[in-house]
Amino acid sequence: MLSYDRPTHIPTDTTKTKVKMGQVNQTQSTVDHLPINTSPSKTMANGVAQTGNAQPAAPSRHIWLVTGPAGCGKSTIAKFLSESLKLPFLEGDEFHPKANVEKMAAGKPLNDADRWDWLGILREAGVRELERDSQGVVITCSALKRKYRDVIRVAQVYHPDVKLHFIYLHAPEEVLVKRVAARENHYMGASMVHSQFEDLEEPVPEEKDVIKVDVSGSLAEIEKEALAKAEGAVRQGLVSDASS
Repeated sequence: MLSYDRPTHIPTDTTKTKVKMGQVNQTQSTVDHLPINTSPSKTMANGVAQTGNAQPAAPSRHIWLVTGPAGCGKSTIAKFLSESLKLPFLEGDEFHPKANVEKMAAGKPLNDADRWDWLGILREAGVRELERDSQGVVITCSALKRKYRDVIRVAQVYHPDVKLHFIYLHAPEEVLVKRVAARENHYMGASMVHSQFEDLEEPVPEEKDVIKVDVSGSLAEIEKEALAKAEGAVRQGLVSDASS
């Protein structure tokens, strides 16, 4: 199963949005073609189910999603990783439709229906970066709920050589409220932090593609930890590829 709290079908207005996957326009729900009846060890959080006719693995490409509630430093850490790893960077907020931005600016939290198309478009934007011969891309995306992360994980169904990494930035709510209150010229107000914590579903151990980084400390400490864990994930992936 994709998530413990929702059916496999993701409701989305497919008459308005056509997501491009490679050269094929998908006009159905983002997970309509997911494999069903997989064992727990083959859920999206644990990687794509393997078949008996496995071909030699292509060199892995990486999508790094820097996630977490407002104020956790997604943009700052994502830009740092982009520069350190020499990878392109995509700011997830820039992919929100105007209606979503206006809603958040008015202090109204987004609901599931507001996010489905945005998540699918953001996922495909990352895949398109990889199709430009990039070995990876760094993207900011709150990905507050497991089912939101599962929408991004669909990329591995169509692109088995893609490795996903969710870098989850976490800190106490009061710390993030202070940070957001100190920001200037941003539509996300401090009041939105609480609503995001109400929606937040922290990653569970079975989500093997999640890297947790505590952002309570100094920026230098956070950057050092995030980069070390990202590089460690790449090394681990190289070992896995070599043994497969």
